[in-house]
Amino acid sequence: MSDANAPWLVVGLGNPGPEYAANRHNVGFMVADLLAERIGGKFKRAQKAQAQLVEGRIGAPGPSGRRVVLAKPMSYMNLSGGPVMSLRDFYKVPTANIVAIHDELDIDYGALRLKLGGGDNGHNGLKSMTKSMGADYHRVRFGIGRPPGRMQVADFVLKDFSSTERKELAYLVDRTADAVECLVTEGLERAQSTYNS
Repeated sequence: MSDANAPWLVVGLGNPGPEYAANRHNVGFMVADLLAERIGGKFKRAQKAQAQLVEGRIGAPGPSGRRVVLAKPMSYMNLSGGPVMSLRDFYKVPTANIVAIHDELDIDYGALRLKLGGGDNGHNGLKSMTKSMGADYHRVRFGIGRPPGRMQVADFVLKDFSSTERKELAYLVDRTADAVECLVTEGLERAQSTYNS
């Protein structure tokens, strides 16, 4: 069980730079941006780690809200573990209070799955985080589906969402942000029963 007063570290995984901004691999950044907007913050470069940060509270207004640090590592996806570990240590966040928001190939587009721990399923951001601090953190997995035909996975994840996918993307990012808030304020079981699809 996590310490009720410990902050949460919510990490959107993605790649920095405008050329990656709308890629499937950057859906974690998209959700983090929306969460930052909801808590009334703007991402700023952190001195303490290679990341952009927003600090605030999620949940009920005032002191009953949960303290949260939103982060977007600026290290490129496959090196995400270093910045996340620096932030974990600086803010004294228990590993069980870390949430990684990321794209997931083995789930249909738009489906959502939340879990604690597990493997990385070939995802370089998760691989780097697990190598840095073990696997016992939460994952909010945003389904992007498998690449069509013979397209390579690397090409698929670094392409923008299709025009058909974009019709639903804002709604799905919004729902994912809701799921993260539910996880932080009400716990994994409630979040899974409400949002897993």
